[in-house]
Amino acid sequence: MADEWKPKIIGIICNWCSYAGADGAGSARTQYPPDVRIVRVMCTGRIDTLFVLKAFADGADGVLVSGCHFGDCHYLAGNFKAAKRMFLVKSIMQNMGLEHKRFRMTFVSASEGAKWAVVINDVINTVKEIGPSPIAAERKR
Repeated sequence: MADEWKPKIIGIICNWCSYAGADGAGSARTQYPPDVRIVRVMCTGRIDTLFVLKAFADGADGVLVSGCHFGDCHYLAGNFKAAKRMFLVKSIMQNMGLEHKRFRMTFVSASEGAKWAVVINDVINTVKEIGPSPIAAERKR
């Protein structure tokens, strides 16, 4: 078990909803693996496609972007802007030879701590099924 591969997953998440949901999961002592490294941004609308691609280039096996539900954005339309950009990410990933399942965009509100745990478990399990990133493997060589 000690030699089991653990994926490196980067979570870029909204301060107002998803980060608060993750905090709520922690406060409720909801169990989920600590395998996601969180980068908190004020709004998912601030996330540039290059942030996600840089995470992969730097060796991430998976990337999660999570924000407010549509209609609940603290900045009104940031999550709509982010969702449009994330379609571009999947297209670029395909051209890079990365499986699109390594990237996920979700919407978790501040009151959905239990949902946060489900999302984290699902992302980790999906990336584990796919295996290590070919970019990360190439970087090691």
